Amino acid sequence: MSNLKISSYSKEELQSMLHDMMLIRRFEETLKKLYQQGEIHGTMHLCIGQEATAVGACVPLTNEDKITSTHRGHGHSIAKGTDVKKMMAELLAKETGYCKGKGGSMHIADLDVGNLGANGIVAAGLPLGTGAALTSKMKELGYVVLCFFGDGATNEGAFHESLNLASVWDLPIIFFCENNLYGMSGSIKEMTNIENIADRGVAYGIPSEIINGNNVLEVVEATTKAVERARNGKGPTLIEAHTYRWEGHSRSDARKYRTRDEEKEWKKLRDPISLFKEQLINENMMTEEEFIELDKKVQAEMDEAVEFAKNSNEPSLETLTTDIYA
Repeated sequence: MSNLKISSYSKEELQSMLHDMMLIRRFEETLKKLYQQGEIHGTMHLCIGQEATAVGACVPLTNEDKITSTHRGHGHSIAKGTDVKKMMAELLAKETGYCKGKGGSMHIADLDVGNLGANGIVAAGLPLGTGAALTSKMKELGYVVLCFFGDGATNEGAFHESLNLASVWDLPIIFFCENNLYGMSGSIKEMTNIENIADRGVAYGIPSEIINGNNVLEVVEATTKAVERARNGKGPTLIEAHTYRWEGHSRSDARKYRTRDEEKEWKKLRDPISLFKEQLINENMMTEEEFIELDKKVQAEMDEAVEFAKNSNEPSLETLTTDIYA
């Protein structure tokens, strides 16, 4: 991480990025604890370890710009500006949640901040994002779309169809692949017979880039270039960000397809939050005392979210079919 990159941002901007990364991790850790206590039912897909991709990709976006998310979408939602109190209420199935307690982990959306929604179907956000980008271009609305998806989505037909149409029509969209090296039950090397997912963008005439997804400033830099390209009418970009999920695919995943030593190495050497904190302190953009205060602030926000959710009412039977049929 070069001094040139870090000097491009103010102390406030840098600490805001770290705050959002810490908030995402604390949110996920809190969900894990609540799930183990029986407060949350069903399953969830935690993004602990991937905080830098979510935050870095959303930094260059405005409220008017849109994102589409995935089944592992809590981090994307928080980075785009959704309210953690409403998110927590949704996870606890309360009527104050974003989907009034009936959507759960994989369906959080907030149109007010441009979050078009998470999706439980692998790759389903790609055509939705492409459609939103087409709307922006045809109606000259000026917004860009950033579409998050995982490495597993690149083997779905929706991925290839979306890239092809976006390329043909020069749509204002960034295809952002969070390559965390593993799908639901195995390594990306077992699922795809190419070295780089970014190579698939070349086949559609789309500029592609591979970045370190655990370096938040590298993510910001790559995404900023792609957003400017899209906003200037030069079409889509494919970004492949290498990262790592610390937890299993879902809460029922025993992670038999990888070793505990590998997990320890990623946590020790490539933790995006620890790396960024260390960088800010070394560059005199933060003191250890300021980090401690930031950590307290994040915990207070999380305590407030949990209290809000637990004190909210459950959906009434009268609302059972509300919002289900158009």
